[in-house]
Amino acid sequence: MMGTAPLDGRVALVTGGSRGIGRGIALALARAGADVAVNYRREADEAEKVVAEIRAMGRKAQAYAAAVDDFDSCATMVDAVAADFGGISILINNAGIASRGQSVADTDPAELERVVRVHAFAPHYMSKCALPHLRKNDRSDIVMISSVATLTHAANGAPYNMGKAAMESLALTLAKEEQKNGVRVNIVAPSLTVSDMGERLAKAVTGVADIHELDARFPFGRVSVPEDVAAAVLWFVSPSNFYASGQKLNIDGGGSNGFR
Repeated sequence: MMGTAPLDGRVALVTGGSRGIGRGIALALARAGADVAVNYRREADEAEKVVAEIRAMGRKAQAYAAAVDDFDSCATMVDAVAADFGGISILINNAGIASRGQSVADTDPAELERVVRVHAFAPHYMSKCALPHLRKNDRSDIVMISSVATLTHAANGAPYNMGKAAMESLALTLAKEEQKNGVRVNIVAPSLTVSDMGERLAKAVTGVADIHELDARFPFGRVSVPEDVAAAVLWFVSPSNFYASGQKLNIDGGGSNGFR
């Protein structure tokens, strides 16, 4: 019912919200009552589908094209969202790309920069641009979507591992800086998750054609799905969480069993 949902009256901006984990988060936030700005880079049709799903719930939604690893693009998008929605109180830094699975010795410097910019520079840019709007609210939230890669530091993944580690460092620093402004900053770190990027990663690492061929190797008999990640995000930004900030929640079923 409108007016009784836990996130009623709040506006969320989800980067990389057109597919996979981002889509799952955007839909979960809308179900909880938030209006949602869906960022995408290239997949306009997919983003508009997510917007349509959110509007069908009776929430406001709009898609915004922006390359989040470009500061000027971030600034333009954030200001547009704030103007269109009347503010922003939730920022989900979710946009991500995979590295190519090469060793440090074989990694092209351009590949390193490309991956680290998306996972480290982009959340910094987005947070910096959003903070003037987030600080206007009694309560605001930033959630960084990281990865259990920062626990395992698997071989042949240095650009991705480095980018996510930098993202987490940003989150922990930002949590301290913004505490006085009522902005909670937390980290959600999934393991392999059913998504386009997850499918590509699973195929590259194991050679499987279908990610669900790995279900038996994961806790509780299946690979993580976007809804698992979205549930953690939802708790962090909900009224149920008043006091947790600067925290990290691993969504890995208690530990992945030999994916890498």
